[in-house]
Amino acid sequence: MLNSERIGNEYYQNLGKLFYAVAMTDKKVRPVEVKRLRKYVRQYWLDIDDFEDEFETDSAYQIEIVFDWLQGEEKDGSDYFDEFKGFYKEHPKKFTPKLKALILDTAEAIANSFAGKNKSEMLIIYKLKLLFDS
Repeated sequence: MLNSERIGNEYYQNLGKLFYAVAMTDKKVRPVEVKRLRKYVRQYWLDIDDFEDEFETDSAYQIEIVFDWLQGEEKDGSDYFDEFKGFYKEHPKKFTPKLKALILDTAEAIANSFAGKNKSEMLIIYKLKLLFDS
């Protein structure tokens, strides 16, 4: 899937940005959204590959690390969606159909975790689907 550790770490860091953008799209990240993200990282993302970061930790944890760091920044999520979009356009071959499906599943799970999806969450997921279909 990913041909270098550097790209592997960037890949997961950009997923953290994307999932933060999904959670923050309604201007507030709720604890239930964070809990759902952590569940998905542990249940699905850790088994994707064998990449590790410089601390010999599974690179998939970069999703959580970046997500948590961005929560401290308290910025609008749209910029982070755009950063993910830029990474995706630079490395489209790194996004297999299986990984796109898992990304969409994770984004949907985060969006649905608090009282179902609202309009802003539906819109960002629609934008993500359009990006993957382009």
